[in-house]
Amino acid sequence: MLRLFRPSVLIVLAAASISACATTPPPPPGPDGPGSGPVLRDWRGIVTAADRDRYNRLDAAWSLALQQARRQRGSGDLPSTGDLIDPRSQRPDVTPPAGDYRCRTVKLGSQGGEEGLGYVVYGWFACRIEQTPAGLKFTKLTGSQRPSGLLFPENDRQMVMLGSMALADEPPANSYGQRPDRDLIAVLERIGERRWRLVTPWPQAESNLDLIELVPA
Repeated sequence: MLRLFRPSVLIVLAAASISACATTPPPPPGPDGPGSGPVLRDWRGIVTAADRDRYNRLDAAWSLALQQARRQRGSGDLPSTGDLIDPRSQRPDVTPPAGDYRCRTVKLGSQGGEEGLGYVVYGWFACRIEQTPAGLKFTKLTGSQRPSGLLFPENDRQMVMLGSMALADEPPANSYGQRPDRDLIAVLERIGERRWRLVTPWPQAESNLDLIELVPA
């Protein structure tokens, strides 16, 4: 059985796993199997109060962001994103394979109200999903905004990511729970054949919903 850890210990484990290297051993056969190690199964024992609130208001973020995207001017070809911007498009078998991915960010809604851009569709960057001793980890490798965090099993259609944001030329983020201005919570969903998205409600700046589309490189 998985041992219970104090929240402070869990935060340390989560932070340490974010800096784990890509040569981590393959995933164990199950949560209680031989060599399973400190796999973290319950994100609710780590999440901050602010991120718990963001997660609880995920549907409201989708609603407001899509309303703004439809009525305000934007940047990029939003209709071409298809199921990426459909909140109902998630499919079963969500767990992605470890490896390198192409990824692009789509920002929906504006924290600046009616004067801001309703959406921004960015170009493609490099991302990675790797197996660490504490579970799967997502990292955006290139670009000026680079989120990184652990992916926690939630159900057959969703995983929950707790992570942090690195900006500009900063090193990869690994400080969840220590810098509230960089913390984030996101939901990973599979939306097609070899196609996933990370949904971040109420980001720290700019938009009201961030989407990162992932396809294997």
